[in-house]
Amino acid sequence: MSQPPDPDRHRRDAPRSRRRPRAGTEPVTARSDLPLRTLLSSVGIPLFAAATALLAWWAASSGPHSSPSDRVLSVLAALCGVLTLGAAVDLFVVRRRRAQERASR
Repeated sequence: MSQPPDPDRHRRDAPRSRRRPRAGTEPVTARSDLPLRTLLSSVGIPLFAAATALLAWWAASSGPHSSPSDRVLSVLAALCGVLTLGAAVDLFVVRRRRAQERASR
């Protein structure tokens, strides 16, 4: 059975928690696999950074009638750059979360 809505939930002076309350049926002890995320981010950053540089160089050195076009290569380089940034942000978040876990022990 669902619980009644909390009347203080949307008040501006209500205390704010750092995490959202559980909304689903996930276990209370559910945790993210931080070592796997660290590994994937650590591998993804140099891989996507190298792909970004390679695709950008290829786009800059391609001719006007090259296939694939310099526009396609530029879009792929930008996509790899976004993936590099995403992996770097994820690595930062994982390291911060691990530091918070160590500090709470």
